[in-house]
Amino acid sequence: MSDLSRRHLLAGTAAVAATTATTAPALAKPVLPPSLKGKSFLITGTSSGFGRLGALHYARLGAKVFATMRNLPRPEEAELREIAEKENLDLHILEIDVLSDEQVARSVAVAEGINGGPLDVLVNNAGINISGPVEVQDMEATKLSFDTNVYGYLRMARAVLPGMRSKFSGLIVNVSSQQGRMIMPGSGIYSATKFAVESMCEQLAYELVPFSIDVLIVEPGGFPTKIGENRARYSAELYERADERHKQGYPGLVAGMKPSDGPPRSWPNAPDPMDVPRAIAEIAAMPPGTRPLRRPVHPGLKPQLEINRICREAQLLWMSNKPYSEWVRAVYD
Repeated sequence: MSDLSRRHLLAGTAAVAATTATTAPALAKPVLPPSLKGKSFLITGTSSGFGRLGALHYARLGAKVFATMRNLPRPEEAELREIAEKENLDLHILEIDVLSDEQVARSVAVAEGINGGPLDVLVNNAGINISGPVEVQDMEATKLSFDTNVYGYLRMARAVLPGMRSKFSGLIVNVSSQQGRMIMPGSGIYSATKFAVESMCEQLAYELVPFSIDVLIVEPGGFPTKIGENRARYSAELYERADERHKQGYPGLVAGMKPSDGPPRSWPNAPDPMDVPRAIAEIAAMPPGTRPLRRPVHPGLKPQLEINRICREAQLLWMSNKPYSEWVRAVYD
């Protein structure tokens, strides 16, 4: 059976199961969390935020987890290790700065060695956000943004894919953003990097169909994670070194970049950052070939939904009579 047929068969089986579930009498059974037992996860950026929460969540669901962060040793490493030891989690901490080809290659090889073979899931999570008008974004800030948010994802994918292809299975998870589809003035180059992630990873999804490897693009809205604190720091550093001739045209937007000695901004009724790891775990537990390409995650407004729908329809129509159209159908149908 071809891989394409396998994907459609799995999708059809899942659809029948879903239909049966919706037409059967409702049962008062609790919804159990998915089991990730037997799966191996490598996650970038686990010192805080979605990465740290995810590393613990996946391990608690039974996965073997390789939690990576840069600049080891550091307090966040010790804290994560202590929790893992206390709960007897199968969690290993490795050093990866996604800007380093050498660290990426070395640590992925170490993870594969400990795992006894290729990894099952890569979660590309490490990222930065530097706000401010596009004109104010100097080359230092722009290169750092793309090197982290785009090239870092590519470095990691290139490191794990030979192994995944060798066993014809795997999942590449890429944390994007609502701003990978929508534009917010003053977001600097951040949206450009996330638009690049959306495009690069959708193309990757098509190209990996023959290898039975799925790609997931997660699109979070705003969540109270450390990325906000880091954004303020990076943006303040850019503000301090930016040329006045660039800043003077955008007084309102530039004001938001200034250093602040005050406490972090309060966030009333904040959404739960665990929503993102939960969504990733749910999709990772799904049968290969049935996983969605994109998953918006936010309890509130999801403005990208209509864009996602239109882009899906346009992509299927545009590729309908072109080579490799079956790859696009396998991802979207």
